[in-house]
Amino acid sequence: MNHSTKGIVLKSTRYGETSLIVSIFTELFGLQQYILNGVRSSSKKGPGKANLFQPAAQLDLIVYHNDLKNLQRIKESQWAYLYNEIFFDVFKSAVATYMVELLQKCLKQPEANPDLFYFMEDSLQHLDRATPHEVANFPIFFAVHLANFFGFRIPDEYSEENSILDLQEGIFTSHPPEHYHFLEGELSAVTSQFLKVLQPHELNQIRLNVAVRRQLLRSMETFYALHVPDFGNLRSLQVLQEVLSS
Repeated sequence: MNHSTKGIVLKSTRYGETSLIVSIFTELFGLQQYILNGVRSSSKKGPGKANLFQPAAQLDLIVYHNDLKNLQRIKESQWAYLYNEIFFDVFKSAVATYMVELLQKCLKQPEANPDLFYFMEDSLQHLDRATPHEVANFPIFFAVHLANFFGFRIPDEYSEENSILDLQEGIFTSHPPEHYHFLEGELSAVTSQFLKVLQPHELNQIRLNVAVRRQLLRSMETFYALHVPDFGNLRSLQVLQEVLSS
């Protein structure tokens, strides 16, 4: 049966000489794997459609779906949103790559999650339009708020008394925990600022130096590793930090 759905490409892997296996987070079915035959080959009608399936691409799809199969097929595909800058701007591209990898590591089952899909869709579109200062803060904003969709949201209960962020418990507390996974001082206070941000344009109000931003990004990786099974490390993080430090 055919279904119309939006999709966000997470990963694309070459298969054979002309085909791809693509991981797509879809609006209707959640995370799905699709095999695309012949999309890397050109013909008299023009080049193949492989360029549609680069990570972070937002697509309108007509798909064949069978719950009993691990690999699905796509009947039709086209751009749902054509970025102006993400695929061409080195800074925005690095942030988008980080966002896609972080989401992919959190998605474990092929379950529909429309609210998460709309958050990801909206976040990428905001990134595409973002100012340079918003771009620099965007990865932290995204990481802080993505946790809401996976059951380990950090309540914004920061105060002078509760000024220590326990990354393992995901709460602000008044005393350092027995383990070493916690933030204090400026790092804790700034995390609270990001929790208060509701719209990306508000990121212009948060001014950070490079060292603090790098520490917060590493702390977010630790936070996710503590809460997501088999999370591992973010391969995109080193590139992101280098790009945003330049």
